[in-house]
Amino acid sequence: MSVVAILLVSLGLGDLARSRDLGRPAVAYAVAVATIVLLAVLADLHTWADILLLALTAATTVAWIMLSGRAIRTGHGERAAVASLGAGLLVVLACAGATSRAEGVLRQWLESSDLAHLQGLSADRFLLVVGLFLVQLGTGNELVRLVLAVVGAIKPAGQPQPSDRLRGGRLLGPMERVFILGLGLTGAITAAALVIAAKGLIRFPELSARRSATQQVSGVGIDEVTEYFLVGSFVSWLVALSALGLAYLA
Repeated sequence: MSVVAILLVSLGLGDLARSRDLGRPAVAYAVAVATIVLLAVLADLHTWADILLLALTAATTVAWIMLSGRAIRTGHGERAAVASLGAGLLVVLACAGATSRAEGVLRQWLESSDLAHLQGLSADRFLLVVGLFLVQLGTGNELVRLVLAVVGAIKPAGQPQPSDRLRGGRLLGPMERVFILGLGLTGAITAAALVIAAKGLIRFPELSARRSATQQVSGVGIDEVTEYFLVGSFVSWLVALSALGLAYLA
């Protein structure tokens, strides 16, 4: 799973770099590719199978950054962006068994760490957990936004948006996903379920209060706001739960 983990780390860091300035994707490309090269060296991944999958990892990351950034700027091509990420991730996952285990300097650092939990952690597992948490941040937000655009829950630029009525989603979403993943990894599945339930309980009064006023004030109907909330929430939860499932399978 070493190359899968590196793919997740490069996606997470690339999207975090990209989120600071959508007009300069070259920075995100550089961060993502540099991350792949650096981690491959630190983990001592040098076989031909490793190199081929690392090249595919770089291509997947660059394609995702390019296509998702273009979709966000132009409002077109959301399906292609999501498909490129899904296809690349599936291929890397399918071929993960052919790659080497992460060793090298990274393993030596973990074994020499003063933290007992890190000492008993394999380099593969460490990279995977780091990558899964990073993906919950910028990459998770971009996935949610693209899926919302695909289903029509986001209106064309210049029109009132349902998100104008529900503030804080871009901050609460990553926090929620990190909480769910963290609680799930520690075995607190019930607590993770409570986090999911709490979001609905908190937002429901807000949605109810806007039922009569939203259409008159903003031109956005309560049905559109509700669709935006439900679709966005389920996609966000799916990102976190998929990461949790991958962590358990690995």
